[in-house]
Amino acid sequence: MFSRAPLQQGSAPAPFYEKVKQAISHQIATGAWRPHDRIPSEAELVAQFGFSRMTINRALRELTDEGLLVRLQGVGTFVAEPKGQSALFEIRSIADEIAARQHQHRCDVLLLEETRASAAQAAALDVPEDSAIFHSLILHFENDLPVQIEDRCVSPLRVPDYLQQDYTAITPHAYLSQVAPLTEGEHIVEAVRATAQECKLLGIKESDPCLLINRRTWSASHIISYARLLFPGHRYRLQGHFIP
Repeated sequence: MFSRAPLQQGSAPAPFYEKVKQAISHQIATGAWRPHDRIPSEAELVAQFGFSRMTINRALRELTDEGLLVRLQGVGTFVAEPKGQSALFEIRSIADEIAARQHQHRCDVLLLEETRASAAQAAALDVPEDSAIFHSLILHFENDLPVQIEDRCVSPLRVPDYLQQDYTAITPHAYLSQVAPLTEGEHIVEAVRATAQECKLLGIKESDPCLLINRRTWSASHIISYARLLFPGHRYRLQGHFIP
């Protein structure tokens, strides 16, 4: 059974499908329905609300598109696991974001090396092409689910001990914040398709959309690092708050 959602004052009556959405959203927001709980079937919702099946179907379809529900053909409709959330205007460690959700973070260090800067890497770090740079490739997990590929290049001149750190114990972001405190940051956000290798690491299909953050950080007017942060689109979202 549904608990009653708060009524909105001073507005026109909501369409029937919106009333259904509000009622279901209220059940989820109040914790009456928790992630992975199966919700009533379309037929049961038709009986409870007295609305048409088309109305119920639209409400469920829109809630699924908005990420609140997951519908499995022939199985049922379930409350979705909340998406992870990354700050759009802040620069934070993914480990801190995961801990703030009271989830467990771990990572696999796939690559930690000194290499030569490609043209793109050199431009991002503002160093000559083919100069020595440090490079790390790390796969981050939230509750054992892969949620981010962190592909990072670092200036050896600014952070000479970068390759000597244990990044399963401290994230690159946390280490860099200690040795080269952040004074400026840049985010460029894109919707992309991952490569076949990236899809394999993230456990997604090649057709699945991904969210890419290209991040550069400065300390005392010097570029410290350039990171390419790749997230599965259906597991993560960005949120920003600003005052005009």
